[in-house]
Amino acid sequence: MSFRHRLRPLRARLLLLLAVLGPGIITANVDNDAGGITTYSVAGAHYGYSLLWIMPWLALALIIVQEMSARLGVVTGKGLADLIRESLGVRLTTLIIGLMVIANLANTVSEFAGVAASLEIFGVSKYLSVPVAAGLVWLLIVKANYQFVERIFLVASLIFLTYIISGVLARPVWPEVGRALVTPTIRFDAGYMTMVVTIIGTTIAPWMQFYQQASIVDKGLKITDYAYERLDVIFGSVFAVIVAAFIMIACAATLYQNNIHITSATDAAQALRPLAGDYASLLFAFGLLNASVFSAAVLPLSTAYVVCEAFGWEQGVNRSFKEAPIFFGIYTALIVLGAAIILLPIESLVNAMLSSQTLNGVLLPVILIVMLKLINDKRLMGRFRNGRVFNLVAWITVLVVIALTVILVAVSLFPQVR
Repeated sequence: MSFRHRLRPLRARLLLLLAVLGPGIITANVDNDAGGITTYSVAGAHYGYSLLWIMPWLALALIIVQEMSARLGVVTGKGLADLIRESLGVRLTTLIIGLMVIANLANTVSEFAGVAASLEIFGVSKYLSVPVAAGLVWLLIVKANYQFVERIFLVASLIFLTYIISGVLARPVWPEVGRALVTPTIRFDAGYMTMVVTIIGTTIAPWMQFYQQASIVDKGLKITDYAYERLDVIFGSVFAVIVAAFIMIACAATLYQNNIHITSATDAAQALRPLAGDYASLLFAFGLLNASVFSAAVLPLSTAYVVCEAFGWEQGVNRSFKEAPIFFGIYTALIVLGAAIILLPIESLVNAMLSSQTLNGVLLPVILIVMLKLINDKRLMGRFRNGRVFNLVAWITVLVVIALTVILVAVSLFPQVR
């Protein structure tokens, strides 16, 4: 057999992989939104490299949770909200969906806050930047088909490379970074432990499982695509956590070393300029803008999928406004409300962000336990249900995430105990 003939099967598999790629990469990277970038920036600025050891374990946890979501999607051909309704009934599903809508609205508000803050660094008023961003993301989802939307989202995911470049330009001491990654550092002061929990809570959020599974169904992926979709999930999760680590590294190498404390990603971008140079600062700010616009498109989309799946209404980016009026109506309402709230003369969005974080924390244990119930249902999953070893690892991961999320909710509700 000639070399050219041997290459054909490899080329065919590569093309199939490229066709399947999307849901896992997009979902994981959207989680690096304005709130996530702020969390990682503050972690690096306040605690240096000492929290980097969490990141490899966090990547593993994210892979496990998102892989189960992907498997449910390709095997059943249904979204997670649809499966939850069948498992828990309409009443409990309605309660979960209601909390999800409120949490995602608060998250959408914070994304438009990120748009405003990132462009204010470049001298652009929020009264211009927010309406323009809202209009663009609305047009993208309402007027384009799924394939075009996915390509735009994949390009937006690649732009997160700006944070890796910023981390390199910050000139960290790489041997120290390497030691921090493999050497657990445990400190029992309240601030440090709160930051550990917040990083984990920021990286694994309930909307992620709903959006990824819905996009798999919308894309039409089947059981035959499972192996490739699993690679999509692994690559997306690892890339997202690497980006998060480099945000921490950039801030640790500059702000922590100079004892500069910050409260937001915008503070980080501005503070990086004299320490790491204009390019690092501008790349950091541009990354925040990209993340905010990206997430402002996906979070309302995730909410529209969830509500329509739960109640059996027509849904999908490939449909027209006439075919799926409720789906696009929910998306439009969240975009308009999220942008409008930012344009109001509000001094602080901290309460809204804390509320969304708390609601996410309440929802996550329920969602993860239901997912484990569904993934182990022999009637539903057949030979694709969890094996014994994977089930053990999955349950340990989920229980740890749940325990830390309970702590995060307690800290959010009672900040005076920190």
